Amino acid sequence: MTSRTSPTVRRRRLAAELRELRRKSGKSRDEVASYVGVAPSTITKIENSSAIARPADVSMMLNLYGVDSERHDVLMTLARDARQRGWWQAYSGAIPQWFEVYVGLEEEASKICSWENEQIDGRLQTEDYMRALFQSEMIVPSDEEIDRRVAVRLKRQEKLLAADAPELWVVVGEGALRRMVGGVETMRGQINKLIQAPRINNIMLQVLPFSAGAHPAMHGAFHLLGFAGDPDVVYVEYRQGSLYLEQAPDVDAYVKLFDHLRARALSPDDSRVLLARVMDEIS
Repeated sequence: MTSRTSPTVRRRRLAAELRELRRKSGKSRDEVASYVGVAPSTITKIENSSAIARPADVSMMLNLYGVDSERHDVLMTLARDARQRGWWQAYSGAIPQWFEVYVGLEEEASKICSWENEQIDGRLQTEDYMRALFQSEMIVPSDEEIDRRVAVRLKRQEKLLAADAPELWVVVGEGALRRMVGGVETMRGQINKLIQAPRINNIMLQVLPFSAGAHPAMHGAFHLLGFAGDPDVVYVEYRQGSLYLEQAPDVDAYVKLFDHLRARALSPDDSRVLLARVMDEIS
């Protein structure tokens, strides 16, 4: 694992461990719930990481599964770490609950691969571009709410400059570069930030030009989160929520899809040439 301590990742790992231990023990959820003294639905929520397990309940579950003392101690530490608060929880209300999970996962990712076709990846947006996006919502948030959302996004960007920053590989569609979000000065500032971004060693940026024609990722954006020591996760966002894909066949399909996009996109050097041309054309 990296040196980050995201409780979201801890909770998901604990859920996977408990789920596997119960399966190997041959116990049903009802049997475990009865032994621990909770509702069967609570066991279900703990095992799918939608609920934070109490350490006392985890200890009882481990005893029921016959876990040895060494592994018991490791999993109990994991259970306690999973109950810590992440920095993003201080912005409760500014982040939809379904997106809090993503921020928690992103906090501990060692590699992030992103495909965006309609807008610039949030980790590379300027503040003016962010505000223009938030102001384009069907129900425009208050100025205070926009300030809080911007603060969260800027806080996420700080991770890219940290000593343990993740590797970020972004493929962006040319349409996102040419969509006039916020006006001329906002877009010039945004394109300039993209031109400068690859100077940060852990960032790779490619543009998929219009000339690439039809491609298999036209259905929409997605993000691949890679972890050192934990399974990769695919994140797909829709209007009112998001999907997290963790099964190997699903993850593999998106890994191949991203590889296809990288192959079809311009090289990093040619991408900077296109970005410079777009900058010149914005007037």
